[in-house]
Amino acid sequence: MPRRSRFAALFVALSALLAPAVAIPAPASAAGPGYWLLKADGGIHAYGGATHAGDTGGNVPDPTPAMAAMRSGGGYWIGARNGVVYAFGDARFYGSAAGRRLNQPIVGMASTPGDDGYWLVASDGGVFNFGAAGYHGSTGDIRLNSPILAMASTVSGGGYWMVAGDGGIFTFGDAPFFGSTGAMRLNRPVVRMEPTPSGRGYWLVASDGGIFAFGDAGFHGSTGAMRLNSPIVGMASNADGSGYWLVAADGGVFTFGTADFHGSAGGGGLTAPVVDVVASR
Repeated sequence: MPRRSRFAALFVALSALLAPAVAIPAPASAAGPGYWLLKADGGIHAYGGATHAGDTGGNVPDPTPAMAAMRSGGGYWIGARNGVVYAFGDARFYGSAAGRRLNQPIVGMASTPGDDGYWLVASDGGVFNFGAAGYHGSTGDIRLNSPILAMASTVSGGGYWMVAGDGGIFTFGDAPFFGSTGAMRLNRPVVRMEPTPSGRGYWLVASDGGIFAFGDAGFHGSTGAMRLNSPIVGMASNADGSGYWLVAADGGVFTFGTADFHGSAGGGGLTAPVVDVVASR
């Protein structure tokens, strides 16, 4: 090698050794589709693209029947029957019904589309709103045939639905009514409702996994004809509404339509029964 070429190569090698190190960030990996399972003791099981941002570790003064997740997937809230709210990950705490005199326990929760507030609903349909969540009415002063079990927010956040155990649907604000099972004879009580991503329909699911679809909600199958080890307690749809997940109290997950199976807690060893499933989109 010519003398100049050797010196040039040595200079390049020394320059590389003495140059300051530059960290090249790895490309961010967006959370993909998945779901969280909520247990009665506030424990969280995360599957697929759902990120485990923390949980109560089973240390709750009252069972936790309600959960709402941020649209970004970066955090979530858990609501207890006594009105206490727990915030995890990027989810901010906006207040709770703890310390208030509740006529009935909290049974459901929903977050605003902007992740800047949330609602709690009690079994008598009393509504508590926090942050940017607006109050649009309640069934707190109505005599119900069956207790309220869950609530869901509209796409705009300007209203919400409530569902009762007989499948009766109550609409408030800009929430449209698409139908209900309130006048039907059900084999098992309704346990949850899930609005479609468009907000122009919803599903109701009964404890035997029977599915009732209204509006633009498509029927993709059910466990209504199956023999279940544990009752169905929750439902969540995938991002485009072409499929959904059902979860049983023992943590078993059932998939329908295009909803992918990411795992379940059905193998046993749960510290408390599962009470709901929430989708990460």
